This record gives sequence, C-alpha cells and structure tokens, in this order.
Amino acid sequence: MGLWRIDTDTLAGSRFVVSPLAETIAALHALERGRPAHPGERAWLGAHLPAYRARRAADPVAARLVTAGLGGSWNADFLTPTPLGEGTPGFEEELGPVRATTPGRARADLLVSLGGGPLPPLLDRDDLAQRAADVLEWVWCRTVLPDWPRRRRIIEADIVARTGQLSQGGWAAALSGLRPGTRWLGDGRLRINAHDYPTKQLSGVRLLFVPVTQHAGWVSWDDGAERYAVVYPCSGTLAHPDRARVPDSLARLLGPARATVLVLLATPKSTTQLVALTGQALGSVGRHLRILLDSGLTARRRVGRSVLYFRTETGDALVSAQRAL
Repeated sequence: MGLWRIDTDTLAGSRFVVSPLAETIAALHALERGRPAHPGERAWLGAHLPAYRARRAADPVAARLVTAGLGGSWNADFLTPTPLGEGTPGFEEELGPVRATTPGRARADLLVSLGGGPLPPLLDRDDLAQRAADVLEWVWCRTVLPDWPRRRRIIEADIVARTGQLSQGGWAAALSGLRPGTRWLGDGRLRINAHDYPTKQLSGVRLLFVPVTQHAGWVSWDDGAERYAVVYPCSGTLAHPDRARVPDSLARLLGPARATVLVLLATPKSTTQLVALTGQALGSVGRHLRILLDSGLTARRRVGRSVLYFRTETGDALVSAQRAL
C-alpha cells in the first residue's frame, strides 16, 4: 500500500489549507470525467462542459496533455504542484510553479503518468508547461472564479469540521475517510492509497491537508520534499448544493437567511461552520439559531468543546413538507 510514516513534530505542525489551484485542478478532473459525481455537480457541468469540450477540440495538444497528465494512475507532478500553505496565496501565485516548469521536467513527468514508454509525438515539444498553465487559467476564470466565494465557504466549513474532529477524536477521527483508500492506521502511519508504493518517511517537513469541493483527490510533494499535501473532497453534504437548496415557500415563511440555516442543519453543525457555509455574520447566525431553538425546529448538544445544532423531527417535517409543495 502507499504508506507515509509521519513523525510527531511533522504531525503536530500539519495544517488544513485552502488552495484555489487545487480547487481548479479538481474542477479540471470533473470536466475531463464529463459526468456528475453527485447531483449537485450536474448543473455545473451542464453550464461549462460544452465550452470546455469546444476548447479541447480547438487545441488538440492541450487536450492530449491534460488526458496524459491527469488520466493515468499517477498525475504528472508539474500539473499538480504542492500548495504553498503560507498565508493566503492567490491563484496566479500558486500557478507560478506550473508556468516555470522546464520542458525536460514536463516531458519526464508526463512519461511517469503515462507509465513509461515513448512520449506521444504530439507532446514532444517545449511549450507543455505554458499550455498546461493556460488550460488551468481558463478553468479557473470560466468555471471556478465566478463561484469561488461559495466554494471557499464550503472548503472553510470542512476545515472547521475536520479540526473539530481532531480535537475530539484525534487524527484517526480527522483523517480516516478523507478519500477512498486513505486511513489513519495509528503509530504515525497514514495510508494514502491502496497502491503498492514504497513507504515514505516524513520527518521535518510541512504536511498539508487540502479540501476541494469536486469529487477528486490526490497527493503531491515538492521537488525538495519539504512539503507534502493530501488533497481530498469535502465531506458529506457540504459540497452538494442540491441538498442544501432552500424551498421558496420555506424562504417566504422563515426568511431566506433563517431558512438556509434550518436546511443546512440536516446534519449537526457548529455556529462557526454555519457562518462559513452561509457567509452570514456570527451575530446573525446566532439570532437565527435562538429563534429556531425557541420554536422547536432545532436542538443542540455539546460534543467535546463544541456545541452542535441539528434539526428536530419537527424541523425535518417542516423542511420535507415545504420541499413537497
């Protein structure tokens, strides 16, 4: 199996981070797949897939490059650089390492992703890095950036949930189920996938966990092996906007903001998660929760240091009834 052995200091210094580039690469994976991984992806693909396929048809070199670099058992490393993990880097800053890839490095990475053998003649050229960067920039500008505030709220909510799990149940709770094949085995061992890769020893490095809203995941590390990253899909309903859609009748009854909070409480969430998901101010979310609690539509319970809110049977019945109208 693919196994990372992580020393105590590295594990203690690991972080969950937001990466615009990782979100864009995940979106590119979804466009290449061409079919929704969950109902919430259907409308997004319907809006963007025709334009993406038109771009592929107009640039066969870039189309073959993306297929070769992301379609094998291992991504071409230059296409999936390890997030910086410092401050709040923007998309262009994160894209810089892709643009700076040398022709020789790009060709070598593609050979690995293709499983060896000669490089297809169409890809035996020196502008692969620039073409890859252009595709990623197109995906970012056309399909991710217009929706980035909502995506970022979902990502931040997942980070809040994971750090809460970490404080309550340790790394086993926070890391198990990040993505298929990933599991915390204890004793400093993280299984990253089911492939038969040599074990990696992670000592004195930065370890990053990077949630994305699309159904995609991968691992990466930089050239100097100073930073390692695990990219994983956001959990549960967070990345499935269809499941959080507020019925118009419920919005008229409770008000759009309060109805949104009630719908999101189909699964327990903290106030911090609700702020991240809704974009509402902390005081506004608190007022909505008090009214929903007083009306019997929600309840709360303490889990460790967190207070989680959830819908009662009455709240479930109200939401279900409004959806049926």
